[in-house]
Amino acid sequence: MNDIRRTFLWVIFGFSMVLLWDKWQIHNGNKPTFFPSPPGEVSTAPPAAAKAASDASVPGATPIASAAPALAAAAPDTAGSAAPARGERISVRTDVLALEFDTLGGTLVGSQFLKYGDTVDKSKQFVLLDDSKDRLYLAQSGVVAGAVPGNFPTHKTPMAFSGATTLQDGQDSLELRFSSPAVGGISLVKTYTLHRGSYAIGVRHTLSNHLDAAVAPQLYLQLMRDGNKPVGESAFYSTFTGPAVYTDAKKYQKVEFADIKKKKADYEKQASNGYIAMVQHYFASAWVLPDGLARSISLDHIDMPGALADCCYRAAMVAPVAAIAPGASANIEATLFVGPQEEKMLEALAPGLELLKDYGWLTILAKPLYWLLDELHRVIQNWGWSIVALVLLLKIAFYWLNAKAYSSMAKMKAVNPKIMEMRERLKDNPQQMQQEMMRIYREEKVNPMGGCFPIMVQIPVFIALYWVLLSTVEMRNAPWMGWIHDLSAPDPYFILPVVMTLTTLLQTALNPAPPDPMQAKLMWFMPLAFSVMFFFFPSGLVVYWITNNILSIAQQWLINTRMGVPPQFNLPKFN
Repeated sequence: MNDIRRTFLWVIFGFSMVLLWDKWQIHNGNKPTFFPSPPGEVSTAPPAAAKAASDASVPGATPIASAAPALAAAAPDTAGSAAPARGERISVRTDVLALEFDTLGGTLVGSQFLKYGDTVDKSKQFVLLDDSKDRLYLAQSGVVAGAVPGNFPTHKTPMAFSGATTLQDGQDSLELRFSSPAVGGISLVKTYTLHRGSYAIGVRHTLSNHLDAAVAPQLYLQLMRDGNKPVGESAFYSTFTGPAVYTDAKKYQKVEFADIKKKKADYEKQASNGYIAMVQHYFASAWVLPDGLARSISLDHIDMPGALADCCYRAAMVAPVAAIAPGASANIEATLFVGPQEEKMLEALAPGLELLKDYGWLTILAKPLYWLLDELHRVIQNWGWSIVALVLLLKIAFYWLNAKAYSSMAKMKAVNPKIMEMRERLKDNPQQMQQEMMRIYREEKVNPMGGCFPIMVQIPVFIALYWVLLSTVEMRNAPWMGWIHDLSAPDPYFILPVVMTLTTLLQTALNPAPPDPMQAKLMWFMPLAFSVMFFFFPSGLVVYWITNNILSIAQQWLINTRMGVPPQFNLPKFN
């Protein structure tokens, strides 16, 4: 019974190691052992292959069954298509975005974030959308037939560009237009509106009917990308990369690339609200249609020989357009988000869009923690010291729970010499040993479980804080002090991980030594193994853990002293 409390703690620690092992498996391209996670393939392909992939088909799922033949007709085989691999490239720049459009379909084929540096090469801006030999990630849209068959302008249709390409000083917005010729009697004009300081792009699709009869086509919006992991992902933790669907009915639905490839993806396929998205660590893209407009949602894999490895995955929405009379036009407004997962900005753009910053099952705890962290940053103006302040506030909030846990540990420490003497004396009689142990606990009024439950209550809060720090894009390139210039990157000199390891060992030494010699050895080996992983964790996470360790040691020292149990270091014995 005297080891029950430690057993619970080891179970919790073991569960953490299981999670870390799973992430390690995923990073090395293996299937997860315990929990589903995205695959981790990385490879390159020649430029021609990437261009073939970018010439991919229009969506294969539609809200109207009779429209399927029209979709097939609108998506000719890439190898046999006479369409050029690419059109003219148009570079556009605002105060926060550097974009590249292709006049072939008026497609957004590149995006750089001027306020966010690259993960690997700090001298460059971060690239999300891309059409290069190594990556494929595009935002496309076009028109397909509805109930009546026909071929209309798609993302393969050459378009004429007009408009300015640079947001000038004093301008709040910038408009660019891509106009197609009439195809099948329908012409399409895409009008992109970019705003100062915004990563949300307004996209108006104007469909004009040049036929002698009314026509009711459909508009499709899609995000196309390869299934490779983002460059620079850590080997010691993994975040979700893949498509996501949001609707009012089923809320936020992440879908693994592997499930799409196996045709086992589970998501809502018909809705009249919500969005589709492609998500990765810190950044995302999303197409958003107005609420009330019916749309069909599809996620699929396009297997194209010679293209990038694991290419390509597509998230698409298809929305029917009301019948357009001869000579008339119809407008459908959409929003294309391409940017960082800044929580408050996402909340203001569309319902549920803030869920792109995914905290998982601990969202209910993580969101208020992020709010508090953000408020602290408003005052302190330094994310590193804001983390320290947040952990301090949490320690204050949980002071009495920690006090109960450390009081229980102090009592266990006080009776530990009796337990050790008794175990040695009765080591050949296990049954009598258990009876004697229970007698000592009763006489000394010690509860072996007393130190366990107060700590277990706090574990979800600190796991939630871990995910807040791991997913907060504001940590990227954010300095703390001295040599720490990026809280999202590992300590370049490993000073913080060494300090974290030392504080962990100090905390272990202050705890009562387990009577069982094997457990006593594990109490030293496991923290060391756990600490090694922190050598490769973001500095912000290590700052959080060091602060938590130091405050725990201080509180434990204070409580032990007040209870008349002088703090002493229980050093390991490995002989």
